[in-house]
Amino acid sequence: MTDVAHLRTVIAGLLGFAAAEEEMLLTAGSRDGFPDFPDGPSRWGAVASLAHVTEFKAQQCERIRAVRSGHVPAVFAEIDHASPAVYAVYASRSADDVVRDSRMTTGELIDGARALADEDLLDPSRHPWLHGRTLWLQIVVRGFWHPTGHIADYYLGHGQPDRAVALQSHALATARYLGAPEQAAGMAAYGLACAQAAVGLGDAAVHTLVCAIGLNPDLRVNADRDPDLASLRDSGRLAEILRWA
Repeated sequence: MTDVAHLRTVIAGLLGFAAAEEEMLLTAGSRDGFPDFPDGPSRWGAVASLAHVTEFKAQQCERIRAVRSGHVPAVFAEIDHASPAVYAVYASRSADDVVRDSRMTTGELIDGARALADEDLLDPSRHPWLHGRTLWLQIVVRGFWHPTGHIADYYLGHGQPDRAVALQSHALATARYLGAPEQAAGMAAYGLACAQAAVGLGDAAVHTLVCAIGLNPDLRVNADRDPDLASLRDSGRLAEILRWA
């Protein structure tokens, strides 16, 4: 049986890690800029990236409120990351506003995970609109996996590949340190594999991806279509991993 008290601690730790990385990115990225790597729809800047991340966290907060109040939340639309109009909306926010909202939504997610009944965190069948997805893992996805992925993408797109790999390495180390469930640890490993593949560390990426899928087999679907794994796909190594992992 899942130790729910421990699970709440894991959620707090993972979300706290991601929130600290958001703060650092907004402090450095919004101050220094990278003139050789202009921001735009094809290379999201720090403010736009974290405005988007914060919106996704806010949507998860709405889902938690729905569980606690017994209503059905709105169905949130998919985001077209390549859309200039979508990017412009996010980029128009100020760094101060994004920092404020990020802190608020992270705190609300952690508080929500603490306040939810154990059964609501663990049993998706209690709420049909969850479509079989466990609520605790949704919180981890939107409060940890999604933010760290976008932050790593920022570093990759702004000439800091080593920082992208280091970030995802620390994310995985944090998940292990916290004793995160295999599904969450697998997501952290998957993020590292994507960063390793993107910077040309093919052998390391293969090893890490095999580990990630072993921990969380649902990641096979992501891997099969993920552009970050293009180098493994083009070399045929991804097909081999998906065939045998």
